[in-house]
Amino acid sequence: MAPPTVSEFALDPPGVERLANLAGPFDAHLRMIELRTGVEIANRGNIFRLTGAKAGVRTAEKVLRQLWREAEEETLDEHAIHLALSGTDAPRAAEADVEPQEVVIRVKRGTIRGRGANQQKYLHAIATNDINFGIGPAGTGKTFLAVASAVEALNESRVQRLVLVRPAVEAGEKLGFLPGDLSQKVDPYLRPLYDALYEMLGVEKVLKLLERNVIEIAPLAYMRGRTLNDAYVILDEAQNTTIEQMKMFLTRIGYGSTAVVTGDLTQNDLPKHVKSGLKDAVDVLREVEEVSFTFFESHDVVRHPLVARIVNAYEARDAREASNAGTP
Repeated sequence: MAPPTVSEFALDPPGVERLANLAGPFDAHLRMIELRTGVEIANRGNIFRLTGAKAGVRTAEKVLRQLWREAEEETLDEHAIHLALSGTDAPRAAEADVEPQEVVIRVKRGTIRGRGANQQKYLHAIATNDINFGIGPAGTGKTFLAVASAVEALNESRVQRLVLVRPAVEAGEKLGFLPGDLSQKVDPYLRPLYDALYEMLGVEKVLKLLERNVIEIAPLAYMRGRTLNDAYVILDEAQNTTIEQMKMFLTRIGYGSTAVVTGDLTQNDLPKHVKSGLKDAVDVLREVEEVSFTFFESHDVVRHPLVARIVNAYEARDAREASNAGTP
């Protein structure tokens, strides 16, 4: 691996308000640039020092100089940073000639880090891509880490709301016969998401945020026709979406939003003749920029060790059945 490139430069003319505008609240804008380019940004006033791969350093400096010019006349927000980065050939940090930065999430319960290489890759992908897929068996942390990332983004005002989406009542979403209002109908299917939110924020705060619609629950079918800006959207149990539903969901994403799609392709409740929208998305979107895929396996399970052994047993059985089916 090539040694890191270091670039030091001044953004002139200096100005405290202009610098604060560039950096964003709690340096959120600089963090976006770091995560996107894989470059470490340090500064003392208007003197900046960039460390990383040559291509990333070159891109980060170009973006910072452009934003410095814009900061003189307009208030920068995440849309401006996103557009500035989109207008370059910024290398994705995960693809750059540098080790991906460890992503540390800070929430009420403390500090959360990825356990093992796949969880670390997953957190890094979420931090550096707009649409992310976490695919694998139960207990691998797909939903928990997605919720943790969402809570941190909300706490740091990088998004304005959380939207939790899940196919309800298997794949049919036939909610009408269930008692209660829409929230009460869908609540049982979002319980894993609620449990993670309660652990991150506490029950009382979650209930207040639900009342204010800062946290929103939405059956997948109710997403049609919406555009979600400045939102963190989590689609759980995505293996139970149809191809049309998955396409509809992915095209709801607007500026300043992050989407995380989680699912387990082995737990498909769709009719046998219906292809899972999650499996189709893997086939169609693997090469699309700013869409990431993290695939978890049984060795990534972080629950009771018995869970991993159960997953392995079922995988072995499925492999035997597939082999026998192919034997004349």
